[in-house]
Amino acid sequence: MPSLVKILILAVVQGLAELLPVSSSAHVVVAEKLMGLDPSSPQMTLVLVMLHTGTMFAVIFYFWSQWKQAYFTTAHAMKRFLVRAAWATVLTGVVGYPIIAIIERTAFKGHSKGEIEMLFSRLDLIAPALLAAGVLILIAGLRERGEAKSATARPEYERSIVLSGDNVTFAQAGWMGAIQGLCLPFRGFSRSGATISTGLLAGANRQRAERFSFALAVILTPLAIAREAERLLKAKHVADLAGQSLDLHGSVVAALLGMVLSFFAGLAALRWLSSWLEHGRWYMFGVYCLVAGCVVFYLYHLGY
Repeated sequence: MPSLVKILILAVVQGLAELLPVSSSAHVVVAEKLMGLDPSSPQMTLVLVMLHTGTMFAVIFYFWSQWKQAYFTTAHAMKRFLVRAAWATVLTGVVGYPIIAIIERTAFKGHSKGEIEMLFSRLDLIAPALLAAGVLILIAGLRERGEAKSATARPEYERSIVLSGDNVTFAQAGWMGAIQGLCLPFRGFSRSGATISTGLLAGANRQRAERFSFALAVILTPLAIAREAERLLKAKHVADLAGQSLDLHGSVVAALLGMVLSFFAGLAALRWLSSWLEHGRWYMFGVYCLVAGCVVFYLYHLGY
């Protein structure tokens, strides 16, 4: 398992990158490889998921007052939100899990125990995913910036007051859920970047898209935790049968420590993200992803 210092570094990287639309997974994988860790091992994928859990709690803490006012003030507002969240999550599964199954059957042909997580350390796969996310964010950001300049009379663009029932439309929720499904198999294809950008392109204003995107993250994270916990238990069972040692207790302790540290880093990142959204700088995250994709390609050619 990684040392305390390495866990601290990973937590800071995860916390800052998870809530910015630049793919925390890509950044954490690169950090792990630079520190000599195996991002695809069950222990490290559990650590990554628990880092996501820390940022999930940061999301709840940061957005709760907005969610409460927008989604839970009235029974009607709650129903609207639950229907849209359920619809988006179903589409995430409908889109994402068949792709995962296809990849596992084709990329690991001849290996009955191939898992999508085994590809998470492949920088040659992460780099194009970062580039794709960068293009999507850049398109949405530039379009949103142009509309904001030319639609000063449009009150929804500058509205800062959150109203009860203030939600994305059913269609916008569907598009955001579907694109979230595409993010599941690919490290580097930023979940928050892709879903918020999709919401913007579908006509949602930035506040609604941001709130709903992170609400979807809270729904999705427990499912990811369950998957990685099951994967770690399977690895422990296989190690026991082979007479090998797998430090399950150490893995859990490291994961929990990372979760706490990423919570605080995540709060800082959320404040920065909201500020950039409010000032129409969303496209800059796209530029960053494009540059990051090129850097990851370079690291891959160096042998990482």
